[in-house]
Amino acid sequence: MSIDNPLLTALPPKTDYPTYLILLEYNLTPALLPTLHHVLQDSTLTTNIGWDLIHLLLPLLPASELCLNDVARLGNPREVVLKVTESLRQIDFGVKEQDVESEPETSEEPKENELLGSMQRKLQADDAESRETQVTGGATSSTLAGSSNTVAEPEEATLPLPILQFTSLISLLSIVHPRIKTKYPSRFLSMTLQAVLATYNEAVRTSHTEDVTSAVLRFIKTLSGSKRPHLPPRQSSSQVPKASKDTTAPDPEAQTEPPSSNETAIQSRLLQSLLTHILEDYILSLSSNDDILGLAWASRFNEKANPERIVPGRITYGEQFAKKEALRSRDTTVGQMIALARDLGIKSEDLLLTFQNLDTTIDTAASIGEESDPPTSVEDIPLSRAGALYLFAARIAAAQLFESSVSFPMFDTFPHHAIILKGFIGTDVAGGIGSAGTESPALIDTILALGLYTLHNTAIGSPEDDDQFTQYLQTLSILSANAPSPTLRYHAHVLTSQILHSHPSDLIRLSFIRDTLEHCPYEPLKESAISWLKTEILASNPSPPQPTSPQSLAANSIDNETEIDNERSIFATPIALDTLAPFLFPSLTPSLLQQPLTSAYQTFKLNLGFYLAVTNLSYLLFANANLRQKLDLQTLLPDHNIVGSFIEPLSEAIRRFRKVLNGEIKNETENTTGLLVLEDGEEGKRRGIADLSILDERIGLVRDGIDILLNEPIS
Repeated sequence: MSIDNPLLTALPPKTDYPTYLILLEYNLTPALLPTLHHVLQDSTLTTNIGWDLIHLLLPLLPASELCLNDVARLGNPREVVLKVTESLRQIDFGVKEQDVESEPETSEEPKENELLGSMQRKLQADDAESRETQVTGGATSSTLAGSSNTVAEPEEATLPLPILQFTSLISLLSIVHPRIKTKYPSRFLSMTLQAVLATYNEAVRTSHTEDVTSAVLRFIKTLSGSKRPHLPPRQSSSQVPKASKDTTAPDPEAQTEPPSSNETAIQSRLLQSLLTHILEDYILSLSSNDDILGLAWASRFNEKANPERIVPGRITYGEQFAKKEALRSRDTTVGQMIALARDLGIKSEDLLLTFQNLDTTIDTAASIGEESDPPTSVEDIPLSRAGALYLFAARIAAAQLFESSVSFPMFDTFPHHAIILKGFIGTDVAGGIGSAGTESPALIDTILALGLYTLHNTAIGSPEDDDQFTQYLQTLSILSANAPSPTLRYHAHVLTSQILHSHPSDLIRLSFIRDTLEHCPYEPLKESAISWLKTEILASNPSPPQPTSPQSLAANSIDNETEIDNERSIFATPIALDTLAPFLFPSLTPSLLQQPLTSAYQTFKLNLGFYLAVTNLSYLLFANANLRQKLDLQTLLPDHNIVGSFIEPLSEAIRRFRKVLNGEIKNETENTTGLLVLEDGEEGKRRGIADLSILDERIGLVRDGIDILLNEPIS
């Protein structure tokens, strides 16, 4: 049997290297891999043919892992790195696993090839003993034939073949790159990293995100020269190939002149850039389940800063990340990247400068995995803007959530967070400020988390001018209306509200509220504006103190200066409400009473939240004696015809809609619109009746407050 082993009978110099490669191409099967492994220990042979074996061995993974390592250890490193880079770009992650695994079976029928059969018959006519002694080291042919007692067979793969190919090729790069001894190693490294990044961008979007990410991080760590030990492999990654620790052959084309300091700096910068791009792709690939977006930094920051707001009995975001393996692995992976960034010398100050650069053209083709010329200086190698942002946020998260000792440069709401918001949310490239909220949920979460960080650390700073303040709030407020998750919308609303209230000028605050009520096309934002107004009114018009003890009197005297400031606020005068009344109490007759019933009902449903917010505010105003007096509601009520233009039309519309929904309208003219909720069915009808009842009840409370106001003596 050993005499007929084609891998032994054809060993050079019996055949030349090209002929031997042809024979391998038609004969190589998983059963012959142990033989090939021993054959490849001949460094001369592997130097000449190793690079051309890679495409033959990749379909046979994981059984071919040892042979691939042989190629990386003993083959010509320059040729091997080119072939590995080429093979990386050729991986098809869309191929079905069963289709890929069936490919090696085609190599099980070598004798069907006429040329190969002729070659084998010629070789078998030679001396058997001569054929067996070609193997370096004197091993017998029976040993090399593939006995399971000699070379252990790899365990059955648990990962799809494309994933195994990716992780294996990355492992080979960890072996082969340190072997290249040249004056300009960055030329090879640049080419490799572009291929790694381009392929990772596809691989990370599969269901094996952690596996492929772990492989790339190990690669970066190996090339960085870090002495930090590798973390143990994830349990699901038991089949991911590891870099071989066996002896490697020297570079046959080695140059004696060492790389310059500039060359060393370029290599380091290349790895820094790769890490930031890998982090960007990793975070953007994370799935969103149960309203957990990316790493849920904003929610976890908020829980840490406001534990009193956690609902008792409800599992927190922090607990979910601590208990669920899939979420815990996200923190672990990002933690590895933080450690790698520290080993690579990435400074937080550099990250800050990178993601605050509003020139989006720095993310060039070379930085996103497309082939380009090698860099000639460190300045030619940009970090990923988004990746720098994520890494900066990850460091802050490590400090805030895990009490990691990390120092940061100054980072305030203004100008730092305002610049980030302008550079990443609602950009001109994406369609302008109106597109805010269409960005990746993970990106929005990260930016909101940084905003909450500045807020909770009272690092608000001062805006450069009113325009910067207004633009910042506009973008945040649109996020609070358009973000894809209710959790993100809530965080954006909280941030908008608190930053708005922090501005020292009451005129600026009033102007922003008015602008939102008058011009904003998003109804939820108008509801938010009413909430901002309510907060301003209550803060500027505290209830009169009623001291009952000397201690209360002392406390009141301490707060006297604050009360004086509140009294000076425009929100403590009738001016604010008089300015906003046309937008708070618009005439509803044209839209609700003069339109066809179906159109009127659609308008009502779209504006229901606004009507509820206005009636809630109205009840607060009219039912509070202090507010009625200080804000001069007796004058406001008739001057803006609040009852005639807003309250009465709204009540009449409720009456008409309720009759229709209850089937009480029978006349022919309105019968065509009698079923207002056909598209929603019975459930829509029940919701409609409930909404009408709630709003009608609020209007009743407002009327009670108005009656009290009208019966008070005119001040």
